Amino acid sequence: MPTASMEAGRGLQAALPLPLFAEASRAIGHNHIELDDDGVARSVFLREGTQGQWWSHFALELLRVGLGNDSLLPVKVSQFEGSFSTEIGVWHRDWRFRIPYYGGSGHFKSIPYVAVLRGEVAPETFRDKYVLIGATAQGMADAFPTPVTSNQGVLSGVEINANILASLIDQRSIIEASHWQTLLATSCVLILALISLLVFSPRTALAIVFSLMLICLVASIALLTFGYWLAPGASIVVLVLCYPLWSWRRLETAIDFLGQEFVLLDQEPHVLPELNPDMTIKDRSSSIANNEIHDKLDRHINAMRSAARRVRDLRQFVTDSLYSLPDATLVTTVDGNVVLNNPAAAAYFKSIGMPHVIDTLVPYLFSNMSQPHTEYIVQPQKFSWWHILDLEQTELLSKGVEVEDPKGRDLIIKSAPCYTSKQVLIGWIISIIDISEIRQAERRRDEMLHFISHDMRAPQASILALIEMQKNPETAIDHSEFLKRIEKSSNTTLALADSFVHLAHAESSEYRFIEHDFQDLLLDATEEMWTLAHNKRITIKTEIPEGEFPVRVDRSLMTRVLTNLLSNAIKYSPSETTITCSLQMVTRSLSDYVLCTIQDQGYGIARADQTRLFQRFQRFSFGKGPDQIKNDGVGLGMVFVKTVIDRHHANIRFHSVPGEGTSFTIEIPVQHF
Repeated sequence: MPTASMEAGRGLQAALPLPLFAEASRAIGHNHIELDDDGVARSVFLREGTQGQWWSHFALELLRVGLGNDSLLPVKVSQFEGSFSTEIGVWHRDWRFRIPYYGGSGHFKSIPYVAVLRGEVAPETFRDKYVLIGATAQGMADAFPTPVTSNQGVLSGVEINANILASLIDQRSIIEASHWQTLLATSCVLILALISLLVFSPRTALAIVFSLMLICLVASIALLTFGYWLAPGASIVVLVLCYPLWSWRRLETAIDFLGQEFVLLDQEPHVLPELNPDMTIKDRSSSIANNEIHDKLDRHINAMRSAARRVRDLRQFVTDSLYSLPDATLVTTVDGNVVLNNPAAAAYFKSIGMPHVIDTLVPYLFSNMSQPHTEYIVQPQKFSWWHILDLEQTELLSKGVEVEDPKGRDLIIKSAPCYTSKQVLIGWIISIIDISEIRQAERRRDEMLHFISHDMRAPQASILALIEMQKNPETAIDHSEFLKRIEKSSNTTLALADSFVHLAHAESSEYRFIEHDFQDLLLDATEEMWTLAHNKRITIKTEIPEGEFPVRVDRSLMTRVLTNLLSNAIKYSPSETTITCSLQMVTRSLSDYVLCTIQDQGYGIARADQTRLFQRFQRFSFGKGPDQIKNDGVGLGMVFVKTVIDRHHANIRFHSVPGEGTSFTIEIPVQHF
């Protein structure tokens, strides 16, 4: 029989059945159902009582009667570990049991009571079964909301007791996680969320937080199917709060960082000129930017954007400066791997057979260089290209070491360390300076000094000696002979000076290229040399076919080239010979060229001297004969010829046989006009 609690003025008292019914019943149990704060029936207490007297739940007593075991407790329950009061009016509850519902209304078989009274139900229907009698129709008995009837309304009390009895029979129960277990699970979820916030981007971290919420719900439902209840509310609340709190903290940190970095960047010197930050260009016109109100983060972001723009502009400036340097320049890491090079460096190393420069060690790039011959290196034989990456050699390498590359070019190689703002070494800057022209100019200077001190000084000394002799009557010579010798020495000095002037003009950059007919230049040169040839009884013969020979040249310099070649042919040919000047047009590789050939019948050039023909200050010996003359030149005429020909992007070649003569051929591109 069921019992209930009632308020009798002195607190809660047990409302027992009438003695007649109590004596006839096998056991008495309470039928209270516990409602949670949201009004949903999720649990019951399997033992309730007052003043030291306890009654088990109706369903538990029913199971005990059916099994004949008055102390049976088939499931795990939450027991109170303290002591209970025996005061009157105090109602005690223990053995909390969370109901694992089997289903909603109608899950258990129900039979109308009137059908039983009419005998419409066979006795076998009730044999060996627990039968609960109660009203199930709504409005006629107690009914409560349950977790399985959230969308179906309520569940009658008799059906709730049927779920409780079935759970006890099947020994099913829901074990609620303890506080420390809930705390541990919440802490694990929180740690995972914090790790995701720390490692991943805000967007990814937000997705992970939502995923953790879903995992908590799924895990709670999965545990519930196995009879364990872990409330997901605490974990979800923690996840909901951690993301905005972390985002707020990250935002605050970002604002402070941006502010500090902006102050540091703003203290850096502004190397490049900057536009007025209050002006914006829109639609190709300048207008004052509208003053808008920004929060602190926006102001810091704008300030950082401006500072970052200055850094990018400075980096671009440095890159452009590196690429515009005329000297080959490399930027390396601390251990010497090349990370950056300008076009001049790429072109230079490609010229010596090293097309790949990036990620190459500097000592390997310089392995084919000669040993340094810089005068301030005490022991050049002990020099290693690894010294270029040694801080102890900074002073030496800042001055540079002079070497010679595989192509014979004179180079100066310098290196300088590169530091961060905190004076930490991060790499090296290496420069390769080609000083071949400087060294060549120095050699020319030395040759010129030698020439001035000897060749040009000798005629002047002869003139002074003649004057001194003429002052003394005893040593004086005939006046006409005196003037003749003075004239010869003066002409020699003038010829030497003219050679230098013509060569300097040829080596200068002031060429005036104009379209001319090459036959006009050749005729001018032959006319100019006619008197010299006539005096020596040498014939100048021209072979010029009909037509034009258009070229683009500097007329005065090219005419001087032809007169130099004719002068040499006349000077180094015996009398009664012929010099032939011919022109012809040829086509080669789809390009037209004018060929001018000057051929003499002179002494020729010795084979040993032919390789030095176009070098400075070279004088040659010719074959001996009755008409042999002394070579009194300075050795610059053929240098002048070669220089002018090269500046016209033309070619000159010769063929000489000693004793038979020499032939010079000039090949110059045709310029159609």
